[in-house]
Amino acid sequence: MSIRVLLADDEDLVRSGLSMILAADPGISMVAEAGNGVEAVHLARLHRPDVVLMDIRMPVMDGLAATVEINRLPDPPKVVVLTTFDLDEYVHAALEAGAMGFLLKNTPPRDLARAVRTVHDGDAMLAPSVTRRLISNFSARGTSRANDARRRTSVLTDREGEVLRLVGEGLSNAEIGARLHMSESTVKTHMSRLLAKLECANRVQAAILAHDAGLLAA
Repeated sequence: MSIRVLLADDEDLVRSGLSMILAADPGISMVAEAGNGVEAVHLARLHRPDVVLMDIRMPVMDGLAATVEINRLPDPPKVVVLTTFDLDEYVHAALEAGAMGFLLKNTPPRDLARAVRTVHDGDAMLAPSVTRRLISNFSARGTSRANDARRRTSVLTDREGEVLRLVGEGLSNAEIGARLHMSESTVKTHMSRLLAKLECANRVQAAILAHDAGLLAA
């Protein structure tokens, strides 16, 4: 079955370009396009897409508010925000609202469909060249938040802690498995358990927590 995608962006040219690129992939089906956040929420409820590509700055309702609303739906789609590096505060809030990661608007066409498939399969967009830099900037350096992060991660087993550290470094499940000499299915099991223990909605939130707890090398 093809991956059902909803695209939300208020710029007609951006929507047209991204839609054409995605529609050319036989494994992806474009189910709807929205020009603002209200339309995005409505169309997500109507069409039940698997993945939503969500712009942040849109009229009527912005992408952040729309992400919050979409994640309240039963069995919500995976949301990926479309952003640029000058939207740090918005992206951080989008992650906390449950977005699975990022795509830059200048993402090469060859990477766009692959990104959609990656998110659909349950891996967040944590490419070290893009998302790790953003998450590093977002991570709070305040003592109280760092202490809270260390307290939350202290409940993890040693192996779960290793997995969390590699998630924070931007590795996929397959890459983590290769690094730790375990099967991808075992990595997924560890991921499910650590997300539950940390009360994180997805691996992007877990990656931010790993940064806050100081699990990554400076």
